Amino acid sequence: MSEIVIFGGIWQVIKDVTVAFLPLVLFFLFFQLVYLKLPWAEVINILKGTLLTFLGIVLFLQGVHVGFLPVGELLGQGLVTQVGKWFVIPVGFSLGLATVFAEPAVRALCEEVEKVSSGYIPEKVLLVTLSLGVGLAVALAMARIILGIPLMYLLIPGYGLALAVSFIAKENFVSIAFDSGGVTTGPMTVTFVMAFSVGVASSVGGRNPLIEGFGMIALVALIPVLAVLLLGLIYAAKERQLNRT
Repeated sequence: MSEIVIFGGIWQVIKDVTVAFLPLVLFFLFFQLVYLKLPWAEVINILKGTLLTFLGIVLFLQGVHVGFLPVGELLGQGLVTQVGKWFVIPVGFSLGLATVFAEPAVRALCEEVEKVSSGYIPEKVLLVTLSLGVGLAVALAMARIILGIPLMYLLIPGYGLALAVSFIAKENFVSIAFDSGGVTTGPMTVTFVMAFSVGVASSVGGRNPLIEGFGMIALVALIPVLAVLLLGLIYAAKERQLNRT
């Protein structure tokens, strides 16, 4: 019975991923035959990697379908009805922290920043900054749902502040900050935390899940930008202090 639940609908997932992958494979094979003419051993390795990627995406999407989305939504609904709506704010903060540590794109960004900056911006410092930023973003999204605050009241001032700080922050931190906003909205956040947000919105009285449940990803893309810009201001202040001494 559990096998039916786990693998139910997987053929549709395979079909969808195939439709997405096939043009890319045909595109590569066309350029291989006409222009690239790579050694066939290398082509075979590329196709093997493509097959592994195909299988990985199929398994991931199936896992999202049968696991991540349902449990996220049920968790949000259960906390509101069984514990209390205000309890979802600290829980959302904790979920934000946890999902960033599990986000592969965030790890890749932090490692690359440390390498390119020659250790000037340590991986752990950036990872903690992004984790706190996403945690705050999810907690803010929960408060927005409970209080019924329109999303634009948060996004317009937030992005205005981010653009204003960009003019005074160090240039390297500005680039990293806006890239950070993209990588934090990866598959872990979009699948689990978004479902949690929809579950909370569907259980809070007087809230439309379609209006209040979504928009959380926009905050997750914004707050880490502000967090990294703040980190840049801290670095700049420390450098000015060292120069004075």
